[in-house]
Amino acid sequence: NANHHARISVKLVSEVGVGTIASGVAKGHADNILISGASGGTGASPLTSVKHAGLPWELGISETHQTLVLNDLRSRVRLQTDGQLKTGRDIVIASLLGAEEFGFSTGPLITMGCIMMRKCHLNTCPVGIATQNPELRKKFAGQPEHVVNYFFLLAEEAREIMAELGFRTMDEMVGRSDVLQLDENVAHWKAKHLDLTPILRLAEKPHPNVGTYCTQDQQHGLEVVLDNLLISEAQPAIQKGEPVTIDVKLKNTDRTFGTMLSHEVSKAHGADGLPDETIHINSKGSAGQSLGAWLAHGVTIEHEGDANDYVGKGLSGGRIIIYPPEDSTFAPENNIIVGNVNLYGATQGEVYIRGQAAERFCVRNSGASAVVEGIGDHGCEYMTGGRAVILGETGRNFAAGMSGGVAYVYDPEGLLLQNSNLETIELEPVEEADDIAELKTLIDNHRKFTGSTVAKKILDHWDSELDLFKKVMPVDYKRALQEMAAEEAEVVV
Repeated sequence: NANHHARISVKLVSEVGVGTIASGVAKGHADNILISGASGGTGASPLTSVKHAGLPWELGISETHQTLVLNDLRSRVRLQTDGQLKTGRDIVIASLLGAEEFGFSTGPLITMGCIMMRKCHLNTCPVGIATQNPELRKKFAGQPEHVVNYFFLLAEEAREIMAELGFRTMDEMVGRSDVLQLDENVAHWKAKHLDLTPILRLAEKPHPNVGTYCTQDQQHGLEVVLDNLLISEAQPAIQKGEPVTIDVKLKNTDRTFGTMLSHEVSKAHGADGLPDETIHINSKGSAGQSLGAWLAHGVTIEHEGDANDYVGKGLSGGRIIIYPPEDSTFAPENNIIVGNVNLYGATQGEVYIRGQAAERFCVRNSGASAVVEGIGDHGCEYMTGGRAVILGETGRNFAAGMSGGVAYVYDPEGLLLQNSNLETIELEPVEEADDIAELKTLIDNHRKFTGSTVAKKILDHWDSELDLFKKVMPVDYKRALQEMAAEEAEVVV
């Protein structure tokens, strides 16, 4: 949904049984399936992977094509293959075994001057291809025309072989393994008892109308996604920057709500998005998974109700506000209102949740700010940036692997120490003026946006409640900030 124009490709290693896996991938609505052979791998690949991972692509592409045809799935997907394809003959053989698209990497690299030193990952490429070293980059002698010429020659050779076989188009050739013949001149003892019949047989069709190459687009169901309504109603904002308010009702099958809209905003305005509050969406109900995933800057989702997992996944500058219905009778701070793994991989933006979140809140958050009234286990796990304010209990294993960002935890019961994973963090009182101002602003925003009684209580007794907060600070992050401050002080002096 993040880019509904993109083709979805799934890469599978050529191995025994890959056809069964590919069938599942096709049923999962992938557009392309790439069967990767054993012989590929750039110089950055571990030698064990280059030498020992996977089987030849011929085996994988043949099995995959036959299995997809047998299950009437072949017409839905494009089959690709790669793994040391070098010549036009390789292209033709791959096509006859069932492939429609072909991947080349080592060949084009060599046309640009690669000498296969296998140091791509060390920044020491002697011909200046895989390096950022300015002295080594001066040695790069490759030209775009070299690569273009290589592919022209590949196509020319493939076309000559196609003419010999009597094929006018690639589509005619896909899956025609019956025109392949064994080379009787191969007399090596290892090949003496090989039976290649399973590879060379034609795919078995369950009925005559089964397609043997891709003839139709996958049905992703995006035409019925609720975001289409958002995109339509938000056109004044996207095209002219005019403020827009949209009211919608959600159900738990409405997944990734706001994601396609964010794609349109990003496509028109780039990573900066729109000015704050340009598009304001008021939603009600029980939201499906990934509410506000990759939400762009300038888009606000104000949701009255609950939400499933992955709220704010990959948040990219938008704002998400969640609070219970006005007529609810429960205490929000004592009840879970959003699911697991919220703000996973968020880079910027704000989230305010009146109620508790389940497990792994802010996992891998790297830049967003969030306020919530309690969380489950493993909160702020692997967090690398941003701010998290927890106005309630945290659950066990809090801040495990946290290496950046700051969390402020309201801890009147004194349970944070025993619930935290202290391998990478320290617990401190909130004493710095900047920290106090930041914390108070976030809590005040939470009160303003959600009507939180917990936030109001804390703000009404700010001087005494402040002492009950703990600042969760990653040790490495703290050291880096201290070193930066010392360097700035030296420059000033």
